[in-house]
Amino acid sequence: MNVRAPRKGESIDLLLEDIDDKGRAFGQFEGRTVRTRGGVPGSHVRVRVHRRRRSEIEAAIEEVLQPGENSVDARCRHFGSCGGCSFQNVLYRTQLAGLERSLERLLEPITALRPGLEMAPTLGCSEPWHYRNKMDFTFGNRRWIETSEPEGVASDFALGLHVPGRYDKVLDVQSCDIAFKEATPILNTARELALEAGLSGWDVHAHDGLLRHLLLRRSFASGEILAALFTTEEERSVVDPYLSKLLDTHPEITSCVQRIKPGSAMVASGGEERLLKGEGFITEKLGGLDYRISTDTFFQTNSLQAELLCKQVVAAAGVEEDEVVYDLCCGCGPWALSVAAMRRAASSPVYGFELVESAVEDARENARNNGIDNAVFIAGDIAKVLTPQSLNERKLPAPSLCIVDPPRAGLPPKVVRALTELRPRRIVYVSCNPRSAVRDLTLLGEGAYYVASIQPIDLFPHTPHLECVFTVELDGGGF
Repeated sequence: MNVRAPRKGESIDLLLEDIDDKGRAFGQFEGRTVRTRGGVPGSHVRVRVHRRRRSEIEAAIEEVLQPGENSVDARCRHFGSCGGCSFQNVLYRTQLAGLERSLERLLEPITALRPGLEMAPTLGCSEPWHYRNKMDFTFGNRRWIETSEPEGVASDFALGLHVPGRYDKVLDVQSCDIAFKEATPILNTARELALEAGLSGWDVHAHDGLLRHLLLRRSFASGEILAALFTTEEERSVVDPYLSKLLDTHPEITSCVQRIKPGSAMVASGGEERLLKGEGFITEKLGGLDYRISTDTFFQTNSLQAELLCKQVVAAAGVEEDEVVYDLCCGCGPWALSVAAMRRAASSPVYGFELVESAVEDARENARNNGIDNAVFIAGDIAKVLTPQSLNERKLPAPSLCIVDPPRAGLPPKVVRALTELRPRRIVYVSCNPRSAVRDLTLLGEGAYYVASIQPIDLFPHTPHLECVFTVELDGGGF
């Protein structure tokens, strides 16, 4: 007997059972999975149906009928409007347990083919608040009005974060409990001074307005803070007094730059840079090494957990004396430099490969600053560099160990095939997206590799994201 599915707009009651990798809680209703944002496992809720897709239902919570024992009060005043956190109202240990189960479900195509392969317990964050060392706030002329705000509140200026699903609306963030502690007072002063000076926020429709982004970065090692103001024009006559007042109010800002970025691209990177205070960068430590962090530098946003991740990567690599090591998608070089620092006397250098030339320059600078001369960094398309012809032309030896840390999209299939042809004895695959990792690891399995271990690490508490370190070994049988 078929049970009628609830219609769009209909209210239903259910028990929320768990959380998924997209930041939603879910439960079952008449054989269908119902997913909703803002829910807590163990809670009985009433939800309104938004969409039906086969056996899946998307819904919004109307009422919490009975809170579960996993419920806590969200610390942030913007929780529910801001998309930065999904699980602030869920006990942290419950978050970790739920994310582990979600990850296990996603990795079933890999683990099902390796009897006995078990995922290690997730390494949680000892400080799950104020952990972010980087925040990118957006200026806008269309402010998202929260339901808790009074009628008639000004809506023509905001400084904060984009509302999920609304590229044109900016939530006027008054505080953030996952950003480093100094970020909130700097953010609020920046807003007050902009309103006081009558400076315009970016209009995404008309493509005008002076102020675009305020990017803040902090070194957890030194306490240094970098502030970068992105504007459409240089406009020194108004920008300099504005930033001068910001710096006078917040002397903790050790470096300040203006980035002039015309055009419509909505990202806080690129553009001509003008230095107003300090050296234009901060210095962070990772694995005992110093890293120069400027406006555009890619670096892990959780410094404390990055230390733990670095230890896991180095341990999984199990580098042998004088073996040839490749670090693919090396960025500013943390994995390559960590391995190179362990074996400074080795005759074979560590080779880092990266498409973004500015990141390669950062990696080379970091090597010089740390006195490391046994690391070589190469800029270029990895798929082209890893061909036998290219390696021969560059006189590069084939690797016996590879560390791979791809972006969320994972590796291009050409790179995976190149890896299987190079046949390193071990590959350490660092993933921020288990879905793309499964695809890449499956291709590696077809090339005679198998996953030997899986170590999840929580770098982003209160969000659905888990970092994973996969140790992949060469084996004639593959998966």
